[in-house]
Parts: sequence; C-alpha cells; structure tokens
Amino acid sequence: MNIVILDGYTTNPGDLSWDSIATLGPLSSHVRTDDADIVARARGAEIVLTNKTVLSGDVIAALPSLRCICVLATGYNVVDVAAAREHGVTVCNVPEYSTPNVAQAVFALLLELTNRTGHHDRTVHEGRWAACEDFCYWDGDLVELAGLTLGIVGYGRIGQAVARIGRAFEMRILASRRDATGPIDGGERADLDRLFAESDVVSLHCPLTPDTAGLVNAARLARMKRTAFLINTARGGLVNEGDLATALDAGTIAGAGLDVLAVEPPPVSNPLLTARNCVITPHIAWATRGARRRLIEATAGNVAAFIAGRPQNVVG
Repeated sequence: MNIVILDGYTTNPGDLSWDSIATLGPLSSHVRTDDADIVARARGAEIVLTNKTVLSGDVIAALPSLRCICVLATGYNVVDVAAAREHGVTVCNVPEYSTPNVAQAVFALLLELTNRTGHHDRTVHEGRWAACEDFCYWDGDLVELAGLTLGIVGYGRIGQAVARIGRAFEMRILASRRDATGPIDGGERADLDRLFAESDVVSLHCPLTPDTAGLVNAARLARMKRTAFLINTARGGLVNEGDLATALDAGTIAGAGLDVLAVEPPPVSNPLLTARNCVITPHIAWATRGARRRLIEATAGNVAAFIAGRPQNVVG
C-alpha cells in the first residue's frame, strides 16, 4: 500500500528514522504540507499519516484511494472522523506514547510558577545576586506543593500519571472523569464546580470536543482561589484565552502554565502573551526524543495492523 506522511518534521526533524514504516509499503514523506497541497500529495495513497495537517471532510472526499488515516499523535481533532467513517476510512491514533513526558511537563510548568526557577536564574545572570546585600533573595512568593489540592480534569492515562506525581509531592488529589464509575486511585472524585473551587492547582487532561471547548471560561475561573494555578498541556481550545488573560491580569487566579494555545503558532495579538504570570511553552510536552521514537514505532504498528486486516487504536 502507498503511504504518505504529510507533515513529518515535528515528529522526526532528522534525528530518528522512518524505516519501520518504509518497510510496510512505498513511502513518501513531506516536511510540511500546506492546505492547498494536501489532495495533490495524498492522491493515490491508501494510507496517510498526519500530525497537525487538517484532513477535512472535503479533503477526505477528494481522496478515493484513501483507506486509513494514522494520526501521529494522541489527539485526533485534526481529522473529520465522521466524514472518514462515511467514506469507509479507518482513523487510528497513538494513545500512550507521551504519557510520562506530558506528566513531567505538567510539573515543569507548575514548578516554574511556584519556585520561579527560570526567572531567578535570569536575575542571577543579570547580576542581581552578585549585587545582593544578603546571601539570598527571592522575587515573588515561593509556594510549597505539599498539602495543596491538585484538581485533574480528565483521568485517563496522563491524568493518572499526573496524580501519581502529585501524590509524591504530598498533594491531595481531586479528579473529574467522563467514566462516572471508574476509580480514582489515591484521590477523590469531584464534579467540575467543586474541583475548580477547591483546587490549588487545576490541570487539564481531557480531549477537545464540542462539549469541552471553552471548558475554562470566566465563570469557572471566578470559582477558583485567588492563589490557584491553571495548567494546560492538553489542547488550547479547552480554554477561553481572553477570559484567562483577563483573570490573570485582574488577579482572579495566581498564574497559568500553558503548553498549548488555541492557534499554534499564536498570533502576536494573543492576549496570553502579555498576561500577568503566564508561563507558555511551544507545545513541547510530548516531544522528547524517547517519546517521538515510541510514536513512530507505534504508528508503524498501526499501519501494519491495518494492512493485516486487524486495525488497532481506532478512534471515532
């Protein structure tokens, strides 16, 4: 089967190999693909791999040879899954390759907000410590995690990994999950209103769907403690960015750590770029070399399983 990778660069900028996929069929790999070029590049392919290149219903309809879409990610909102189903196209994702990395990134963001490590490093290199009259100084409050409440929205693999690390920091765990009967190991189930009101840290780990878009809005932010932090390593569209910027600048909450934004890369007009105490990283929570290697190998597994007639990790 002919295989096309539409946007391979972020998964593999050259430090890894596509060989495990190339052995499964003729492979054409593109660094990036503009919307206007998708159909031309994917025409004739039975299997298309995409990371962030959007495969809309119109695009899928224009590719009669297409039989399978493999998303080089866990989130699959870039694919019109309903249209794929209508045209008999299987859609697969990779559900677990980045779990430890994203959980690690949650606490990298949180510790920057609570210990301000990067900020203090910059002040030292600017000469502030050398000029200090005392043996130490701190710029802003330093916050201890032990005893604080960590609220986790979405209690799948990543949410559970975050909870395990939170417990190691001696944090109390509240969690909200779609599965109303699923266990909350080492923590307590809470609805969203209670979770936002009681948590000192709210960390988002749910998928972006029509029901969760704008989940964090002015009303929910107003329920949070003024000392609370919001962490988002899931999808930018879960947050109303204007409402969050307003809340940060007004001191409604203490700070936010974000690895994702609604539009990526963000326009310079995004209000969060200038909001008070907002730490932003460029969607890198997933991107360690080890995680990207697992992503490629798992995608090769998805392709092989589809070719063998036993599709796996099917979504939608």
